[in-house]
Amino acid sequence: MRIISFNANGIRASAKKGFYDWLKTVDADVVCIQETKAQTHQLAENPALFFPEGYNCQYHDAVKKGYSGVGIYTKKPAEISAGLGWEPFDNEGRWIQADFGDLVVVSMYFPSGTSGEERQSFKYQCMDYLMPKLEEFKASGKEYIICGDWNIAHNNIDIKNWKGNKKNSGFLPEERAWLTTLFEEKGWVDVFRTLNQEEDQFTWWSQRGQARAKNVGWRIDYHIATPGIAAKAKAEFIYTDEKLSDHAPLIIDYQ
Repeated sequence: MRIISFNANGIRASAKKGFYDWLKTVDADVVCIQETKAQTHQLAENPALFFPEGYNCQYHDAVKKGYSGVGIYTKKPAEISAGLGWEPFDNEGRWIQADFGDLVVVSMYFPSGTSGEERQSFKYQCMDYLMPKLEEFKASGKEYIICGDWNIAHNNIDIKNWKGNKKNSGFLPEERAWLTTLFEEKGWVDVFRTLNQEEDQFTWWSQRGQARAKNVGWRIDYHIATPGIAAKAKAEFIYTDEKLSDHAPLIIDYQ
């Protein structure tokens, strides 16, 4: 089973950059998209593009137009549901999931705090809200894979300029400690790192300067999974041959 996580930074912009042409070549079973920045009715105006043949395609839009939003495409039939039941999070279109019986695959777009204190405070609220939810999911007996832009680089290896970003949102000690708790105490798994422990493995680059050309990036896109399904991961790949967004698609194959 091949699962892709991709922050499109505007699905219509990404489409113009060749995302859907590329998608036809990779034979994905589930595609998790974040930051669609579109309303579903706008995408429905071009169904052949934004609802590609062979997939059940569902979107969860933000109330605010041109902002956030997630989507999920599945080849096999699944029960699709959107939101977590918390209005501040759900109104921003940040969670959509596909239930395949005992397996749940999620597309999640976690908030960024880079625009100021108010959004960083909201990010902390989301962290506080999500942790007990994740404990519930893990205790449910189902296997979960939560794909998406988590907007946190976990360790020094996950960010090129870690010394210069210690006080910046996305690499703050509190954010990193939250992920450490999730992995080391709560038992969730950073699937990519079970397969690849190399340096310079990034999924996002600033659009300033020559960050992408110089590979001065951050690894903030993840598959975070429960242990059972995480153990079935057999291959990983970050696709960087084309610039489909300021993020790169993260592909993981599961047995």
